[in-house]
Amino acid sequence: MTALPLVFNVMSDEEVAALGRDPDAGFGALQTARGLLPLTAMDVDAKVAGVIASIEVAQTFVNTTGTAIEATYIFPLPDRAAVHRFRMEVAGRVIEGVVEERGAAREQYEEAIATGHRAAITEEERPGVFTLRVGNLMPGEAATVRLSLVGPLPVDDGEVTFRFPLVVAPRYIPGAALGGDQAGLGTAADTSLVPDASRISPPVMLPGCPNPVRLGIRVSLESGGLRELVSSLHATTSSRRDAQVIELAPGHRLDRDFILRWHVDGGELRSKLVCVDDVDGKAGTFALTLVPPSTTAMASKARDVVIVVDRSGSMAGWKMVAARRAAARMIDTLTSRDRFCAIPFDNVVELVPGAALVDATDRNRFKAVEALAKIDARGGTELAEPLRRAAQMLAGGTDDRERVIVLVTDGQVGNEDHILRELAPNLRNVRMFTLGIDQAVNAAFLKRLAAAGGGLCELVESEDRLDAVMAKVHRRIGTPIATDLSLRGLGLAIANATLAPKKLPDVYAGAPVTILGRYHGAAPTSARVELTGTTLGEAMCTTVEREGDTSAATWLAASWARAAIRDLEDQYATGARGELEHEIVALSKRHSVLSRFTAFLAVDRSAVVNAGGRLVQAVQPVETPAGWEGGAGAGAPGGGGLPMQQATLGSLGGVQAQGYAMPVGAAPPANGPPASPMSSRSDLPFARSAPRSIPSGPAPDRFSGGWPSDVRAPRPTEASPMPSMPGAPPMPSMPGAPPMPSMPGAPPPPPAHSPPASKSMAAPPSPGPARRSKGEEDRSASKDAAPVSSHAYLAALSALAKELDAQARAGAASPPLRLLKQRLVEWIEDVRS
Repeated sequence: MTALPLVFNVMSDEEVAALGRDPDAGFGALQTARGLLPLTAMDVDAKVAGVIASIEVAQTFVNTTGTAIEATYIFPLPDRAAVHRFRMEVAGRVIEGVVEERGAAREQYEEAIATGHRAAITEEERPGVFTLRVGNLMPGEAATVRLSLVGPLPVDDGEVTFRFPLVVAPRYIPGAALGGDQAGLGTAADTSLVPDASRISPPVMLPGCPNPVRLGIRVSLESGGLRELVSSLHATTSSRRDAQVIELAPGHRLDRDFILRWHVDGGELRSKLVCVDDVDGKAGTFALTLVPPSTTAMASKARDVVIVVDRSGSMAGWKMVAARRAAARMIDTLTSRDRFCAIPFDNVVELVPGAALVDATDRNRFKAVEALAKIDARGGTELAEPLRRAAQMLAGGTDDRERVIVLVTDGQVGNEDHILRELAPNLRNVRMFTLGIDQAVNAAFLKRLAAAGGGLCELVESEDRLDAVMAKVHRRIGTPIATDLSLRGLGLAIANATLAPKKLPDVYAGAPVTILGRYHGAAPTSARVELTGTTLGEAMCTTVEREGDTSAATWLAASWARAAIRDLEDQYATGARGELEHEIVALSKRHSVLSRFTAFLAVDRSAVVNAGGRLVQAVQPVETPAGWEGGAGAGAPGGGGLPMQQATLGSLGGVQAQGYAMPVGAAPPANGPPASPMSSRSDLPFARSAPRSIPSGPAPDRFSGGWPSDVRAPRPTEASPMPSMPGAPPMPSMPGAPPMPSMPGAPPPPPAHSPPASKSMAAPPSPGPARRSKGEEDRSASKDAAPVSSHAYLAALSALAKELDAQARAGAASPPLRLLKQRLVEWIEDVRS
């Protein structure tokens, strides 16, 4: 992958002084005197009953400027949960959101903003990635947006995992840059392979910034049969009535997934059938859970295994070490009956130990492990080509051998649908397993890949966690316990077309399977489901009886709707369009569950608050994901799979330099990467209305900056520290953030002094005129801001700009340099203006 899409200011010290900025405001800081970051607090309140989680997320935005703003925030949510409620609280009012078709929702939102009403809209960009806009938030006002989610938690070998993502990590963006208006306000340019790149690429704050958002997470667990409770972040636990309450310690940043794991007693996990009739009794929803044994004495077939290892730039640091270890462990566990090949890749594909499958002899395994031990992180994540080669390598296999692809990656790519569409036809009779390694992993994509290939997805957030996961991977890469599943109702009129997932999954040791669906009529208390399939070539049959579950009415219908919509969206992504869009919209609106073709909309029409139409766009920047060494990251803007160094130049200042990089396995094109069939934005869910023009007044400002001052104090409770997972970060330091690292070759910073009013460390997501408010005072001076000098950074960037300009003037003939010179001049002129 390539460098993070940060946005920089290249100015001389005189220009900085002319702006009236404090010299220690921070690198890349744009701000008004009152501060500019709109998001001040994020609160997550979850209640877990059994293995069902009900979650409420509250995001609080404050306008500390002197004009009305539209706050935009690109944020993650658990990918398998159903978002079934949305509301906005502002000026003492609560406005309930409704689900509308995405284009219609946008039109209503734009109309409300243009006429001066407060409004909020939430849209789903990817499974687990959302965009929230809160418009006409007036000076001094605070608005809280609440989203309600529900869904089952994953269970594996008796271990339940609650995972809540807190940051959308930068992603590698391949393809040729598209012209015209960008689809969103992000930092990456829309491309032929990722036409909505600008909607999934929030600006990224520089490392070392003071903590800008107060984070609160509280999880309430039923007490029955819980043991070995561990957290990935520092938290306290206390007992309240019939529940254990886990509460995150204050001071943590939104830079990684929050993970809570616990084991449940064997009696708590069992196969069961739960039914809930609709209110009218004419139909209902069911959930069938099948819990297989954790171990099995079944013999596995000989295997052909291809291990695809991501060595792109974002894998630098501990992730690359963990990926090498994982690949070596898998190779070491192969037997002499097996054959294998390893494919390390970035924007170059390598084959280890050779160009074809080889027998897993001691010599071949040693050669492969030795070669993998030497790979390091570099380049871009051109994922489609190595997966295509892996599937092609396994295409000639025979039925007496298991054909398996194992992908080891962080999953940080933007062209997920393109990869699924290209890979799906090649996965017939091939099993796909994914191993996600990151503290902010793209879990949704890796789960979709594994499901498409009839395998499983495992997620690893630390090297210590890797050991536990690899034992399961070794046990499961082989013949499943049961395949070719089908089911029929006994006393239950199941509508087979409603089953989700539509393709019933294979069953692996210790990995429970949940099947959701609808039935006709009312379900009798004696209802049962008969499940049939194949085990080692032998027929199997098991019957599961209905159990009472009084809490199922609160989650079952929404969870089925989300699962059914996910199936339809995956079909749409792989090219089977037809009437799928209308079916998804109808299902989404009927059950009030968000989808990629719908949006939640809340409009307050009680008063016109911004009749003048002046509106400033405030795009909330996000944290650099934890564990991303040196800020190495994703999102090659503009041109396709650029090597890291080229793409880094392309991302300076938000200027999207079009690259002429060589696609994997191909010669460089004459005029940049070719457009793909996906080059038009009009076919995609986000393209449901024209880009908005802010009504009247001068061009809107875009900014992100400022620091909130409130840091949440612990709630009064008899709380005690709970065990942390291996590899958990140290307890956050509340007084302030660490100073920013020095730049190689830069002059030393001046002596530190007491910090002034809070400043921003992030700049706009794209170049353009930025008007700064004058004479405003900061009402949110940060309590935890540490003095940070920007002199060294500004000097280094100015030198870099001059060097690049000099190289271009020297007559370098390459189109990227000429384009870079042009963009650099435009960018500097924009800053000066």
